[in-house]
Amino acid sequence: MAGYVVVGTQWGDEGKGKIIDVLGHKADYVVRFQGGNNAGHTVVVDGEKFILHLLPSGMLHGNGKCIIGPGVVIDPAVLLKELKTLDDKGAKTDHLFISDRAHLIMPYHVELDKLQEEASGDKKIGTTKRGIGPCYSDKISRKGIRVVDMLDVKLFSEKLKENLEEKNVLFTKIYNAPKMDYEEILKESKKHIELLKHRIIDSTPIINQALDEDKFVLFEGAQAMMLDIDHGTYPYVTSSSPTAGGVTVGAGVSPRKINRVIGVMKAYTTRVGEGPFVTELENETGEWLRKTGFEYGATTGRPRRCGWLDLVVGKYATMINGLTDIVITKIDVLSGLETIKICTGYEIDGKVYTTSPASTESLSRAIPIYESLEGWKEDITQMKEYSELPENCKKYIKRMEEILGCQITMVSVGPDRTQNIFLKEI
Repeated sequence: MAGYVVVGTQWGDEGKGKIIDVLGHKADYVVRFQGGNNAGHTVVVDGEKFILHLLPSGMLHGNGKCIIGPGVVIDPAVLLKELKTLDDKGAKTDHLFISDRAHLIMPYHVELDKLQEEASGDKKIGTTKRGIGPCYSDKISRKGIRVVDMLDVKLFSEKLKENLEEKNVLFTKIYNAPKMDYEEILKESKKHIELLKHRIIDSTPIINQALDEDKFVLFEGAQAMMLDIDHGTYPYVTSSSPTAGGVTVGAGVSPRKINRVIGVMKAYTTRVGEGPFVTELENETGEWLRKTGFEYGATTGRPRRCGWLDLVVGKYATMINGLTDIVITKIDVLSGLETIKICTGYEIDGKVYTTSPASTESLSRAIPIYESLEGWKEDITQMKEYSELPENCKKYIKRMEEILGCQITMVSVGPDRTQNIFLKEI
C-alpha cells in the first residue's frame, strides 16, 4: 500500500504542481482532496507551461486515473474550460473523474464573493473572488448543491431555485446589487451537466480499494499550511484544510493508509493577499526575489510578497503535517546573493517565539530573528547531482534540514519536470 500526500508548507505557490507531476508518472491514482479554482498549479513540460486550477497535476501524464475528491469545491464552467485547453493541446483527458460528494460553486457564489470582498474595504481578506468561501459556507450550512445532484435534474433545479431566492435577498437588500436570473443559471447548468455527468463516480470505495490493493495513490492538496482554516494566519486563510489531515476527510481515507507526507517548501518565502508576513522584504532584495523568481500568482497574476525563508513556519508545518520528506523548490533563484538569511524565531513584545502564535495582531508586531549564511554565484539550473552543487548551497540545505528535523529528499533547481536533484529516493 502506498498512500503519498503532497502538501504546501508555507502560504502556497511552493511548486506543488511540479512535484506532483514528477511523482505522477508512477501513480495509479492522483486525488485532489480540497480547495477549488482559487489555486493554480504550474507544470512545465518540455518548456511548455500548463496552469491547472481544478485538474489534478497528474493529468499531464495520462497514466493513472485522476480524481477530484469529495473535499473539493468545483466550478463546472472552469473545469470544462480547463479540460478543453488540454483537449486542444492534444493531451489525454478521459482519465479524469469527479466525486459525487464534491460541492458545486454556482454563479451566485462568485457574485457574493466579489460583493463581500468589495464591502470589506481595508479589512478585505484578499480572496481570489472565485466563490470558494461562499460555497464552503453553504456546505457547512447544509445548503450546498453537490455533484450527485447533477444526476437528478429535477432535484438540482429545486435546490438551485431555493438557494438563489435566498442569495437574491442578500444581493438586493444588503449589497444593493441586482438579482441573478434563475432560468439563465439553470440553462447554463444543464449544459454543464450533459458534459460532465459521465465523469461522476462514487470515489471513496475506489480510492480505498486501490490502497488496499497496494496501488500507488498520490493525494494532492491546494494552497498550504499557513492558509489552513484552523491552523493558518486566520482570518487571512482559505476555507478548507490543506494539511495532511485534510486528506482523511477530503478524500475519505483512514490516516493509517497514509505512508508518506511530502512537504513542499520554497527556498525563500512568498505569500499572496493580505495578512501578516514576518520575513517580508519590502526593499530591493524583495523586489529582486520577485523578478528573479517570477513571483506572480498563477490564478490572479497578482505580484507575490517575497521574503527570507521562515523556518518558524517550516517547523510548524513539519509538526502539524507529520512530514516524512521535504522537497525544496526554487533554490536556483537564490544564486547571486551575497548573503542569505533564515528566520529561526520571532521576537514579539520582548518574548521569543519558535512557533507561530494564533494572534495575527501579535504576528503583525513580530520581529524576525535571523541566521545569516554565505550565498553562492554559480548557476545551478543544469546540475543533476548533489555533489555538483556549490558548497554554500549545500550548507544552506544542510542547515534547513537541521532546523526542520526532517529529511530533505529532493531539491528542484528549475521549473521543468526534469530539473531536480534527488538526495534520497521518493
